[in-house]
Amino acid sequence: MQILFIVSLITLAVAFIYAGISHFRKPWFFYKITPPLLQPYKKTINVIVGVAEIMGGIGLLIPLTRAWAAWGIIALLIAVFPANIYMLTSRGAGMKISMTFLWLRLPVQFLLIWWVYQYTSI
Repeated sequence: MQILFIVSLITLAVAFIYAGISHFRKPWFFYKITPPLLQPYKKTINVIVGVAEIMGGIGLLIPLTRAWAAWGIIALLIAVFPANIYMLTSRGAGMKISMTFLWLRLPVQFLLIWWVYQYTSI
């Protein structure tokens, strides 16, 4: 295996594991970015997304589950995209987040999907 492949894979996996843990360390942040329609379910959604990110990150590290984990993360990134749109349209969902960051976050989501896609057939 190429060193770049391994470094990229570990970086991606750690990022998702860290993001998943963040759902339990700072749930209030994720509650705020939950779109209004889903607010009644914000705690459940937060737990599901947090667990999915942790499991996806771990799954990327295991060759037998890597492709399935990658497809699961892609589905998750698509599913949470409305939260990114909500953050933008609500000007940060009541938090002090720059509009530049909120705008940049949207294309970054597509870059993440592309990055994860690299592991769907490995």
